[in-house]
Amino acid sequence: MLYPLYVWKDENSAYAGRFPDLPSVFTAADELNELPAMAQEAVEAMYEGEEHIPDASSVERWRESDEYADGFWMLIAIDRAKINTKPVRVNISLPESLLHDIDAFAESHHLTRSGFLAQAALKAMSQ
Repeated sequence: MLYPLYVWKDENSAYAGRFPDLPSVFTAADELNELPAMAQEAVEAMYEGEEHIPDASSVERWRESDEYADGFWMLIAIDRAKINTKPVRVNISLPESLLHDIDAFAESHHLTRSGFLAQAALKAMSQ
């Protein structure tokens, strides 16, 4: 999900950034090209174990605010799947033979059924 990141740089300092949609998340990097990775790390640290991560808004929502007048905006792709949120129980239906195959594969790879299904879903969505 693309989040607007407000970025500024004071003289003799690193680039600093904050997400208006994620008010507790601040990040910094010496080089501008390092900021996206540092931002992902900051979001993961702040929201680890949380049940809800706020959705992103558009830059236009914040652009006219006096609070964001002295810097510039970047859109940062935050991979919310990397954030260790609390698990949620779901009820799904699968063919019995497929469930058997999933369980056998998961066991042979030292995974739980849930862990395997989560990894498979993330892989499918990244393509």
